Amino acid sequence: MISKQIGAGAQVILRQIIRLLIALRIHPNHLTFLGFLMSIAVAFAFAYGRFFLAGWLLVLAGIFDMVDGIVARTLGAETPYGAFFDSIMDRYSDLVLFLGLVIYYGRTDRMNYVVLVGVVMMGSVLTSYARARSESLIQTCKVGFLERPERIVLLLIGSFSQFMDPIVWVIAILSNWTVVHRILYTRAVLNKKKGWVNQ
Repeated sequence: MISKQIGAGAQVILRQIIRLLIALRIHPNHLTFLGFLMSIAVAFAFAYGRFFLAGWLLVLAGIFDMVDGIVARTLGAETPYGAFFDSIMDRYSDLVLFLGLVIYYGRTDRMNYVVLVGVVMMGSVLTSYARARSESLIQTCKVGFLERPERIVLLLIGSFSQFMDPIVWVIAILSNWTVVHRILYTRAVLNKKKGWVNQ
């Protein structure tokens, strides 16, 4: 019951923000870029170990990430370029967030976690790339658990709980497993098609 009330309250606030942005006629691509700038602020907070602040900044960045598409549809400003730009900025935002964690672990002389965050960065990029590359060969490839929304939720949990270390492990394992899952799925689908031979 309480969670429903919180969700309803959040929806009311979000709708008011969207109405304001539409009234101001702010271009959706500008909102996308503002979301990226907020991600840079989150990265700075991560780098200096200010995880609670990083969590709230990440919430703000997430708001920009959610509303740009809604504003584009409402204003009739949806374009192929806008979708492309949004996708590119999402990848930059992901990487800059984890770069902040790389700096944090480097500053605290924890090289094992520097390497681990590098593994996270590989998984986060390859998750979307694997899907895009797969869908150039087959109709759809949405298998796997950990995509960008789940990574953001996990980072929020790590930030607000102040327990980032286990979260980094979870993201490293699940993001790369998602990539492997998509590789195996694509191979299986292609092998079922006529003319393809099992490798």
